[in-house]
Amino acid sequence: MNRRTDIEAAVRAAAPHALLATLRTQLSAAYGALAVELHLADYSLRVLKSLDRPDAENEPLSLHHSPEGRAFDSQEPREQQVRHNDAVDHYLPVTVRGERLGILTVRLPRALSTPELVGELTHVADLLGHEILVAERDTDLYQRARRTSRLTLAAEMQWQLLPARACTAAEFAIGAQLEPAYAIHGDNFDWAADGEELTLAVTNGMGEGIQASLLTNLAVNALRNARRAGIGIADQAALADQALYDQHRGASHVSTLLLRFELATGRVGVVDAGSPQLWIQRGRSVRRMALEAQLPLGMFEESQYTVQEFQVEPGDRLLLLSDGVYDAVSPLGEAYGDRMLARAIQSTRLLPAATVPRAILGELADYRVTETLDDALVLCLDWFGRQKD
Repeated sequence: MNRRTDIEAAVRAAAPHALLATLRTQLSAAYGALAVELHLADYSLRVLKSLDRPDAENEPLSLHHSPEGRAFDSQEPREQQVRHNDAVDHYLPVTVRGERLGILTVRLPRALSTPELVGELTHVADLLGHEILVAERDTDLYQRARRTSRLTLAAEMQWQLLPARACTAAEFAIGAQLEPAYAIHGDNFDWAADGEELTLAVTNGMGEGIQASLLTNLAVNALRNARRAGIGIADQAALADQALYDQHRGASHVSTLLLRFELATGRVGVVDAGSPQLWIQRGRSVRRMALEAQLPLGMFEESQYTVQEFQVEPGDRLLLLSDGVYDAVSPLGEAYGDRMLARAIQSTRLLPAATVPRAILGELADYRVTETLDDALVLCLDWFGRQKD
């Protein structure tokens, strides 16, 4: 076997909590690595945290002012000469299908640092990312390492409900983020794709704290249950509406925006059942899409939902936004959605989908009048379309 195959076999056989230790041993033996570190992005996507240093010694690294952060943002391997040492640090993105987990840093003797070796290490970083996602089923180590402070119970429930924060495929790229990351309670997003279609859902449960989180959990799982039965989005909404009404008898409801994309054609069906908004950027034009407003889920017994349709074109960018974004108010009393939201979408047009939500939520934090950010969700989808044979 070659060394890359040996490393892959060793990491796959490692205990869930011992991935980095195993990789460190393997890279030292196979490549002469002098040091190996893993930094994971925190929940708010503001810093990178070391996996294996004690908390008292673990100074987070800025995503904006560190070489690791720059590699994370660019999603390209970077390197830096080590001062007073004949060695080079290689910063390698740890990313799984668009989901940016963190940065693997490998220090090599300068004489051994070649482009071919960096290519092999890039593959190793990809392998590590996949193994972390599998290992998280059996250990809290990686989720614990990503926290700069304790999550509220409601936030814990919401983060566990999410599919990921980014996803890429041949036809599309998705990025999404929730704020306040450590205290979110009612907002959520979900997606699923197969060879023929992509389904997106943005939900916002009414109320605060655990009540809102429990409500959203019920709605998201009801929608997933219907989706996995192969049911269309209108019936997904109807069945989730009935599940919520049966539980709460109309006293609580969930605002929902459901979209289904035909990957081959770009045809989109949408059900607008509440407050989340849909915006589209086509070229330099940005506008909110006018949709038929229907009842939020769970408000009345046996509500019926209809699907509207529209067409996306290659190069289109769609943004799904909760009311915590567009209703945020400036010190002068102007809602963010009146003018500034369109400007923010324009100003981020050159960013990849995975980084757009963080950029818009950063601008929103500077705009709003209150010190505490209400639940705010941004989901960005870039549509590439399917290449014709």
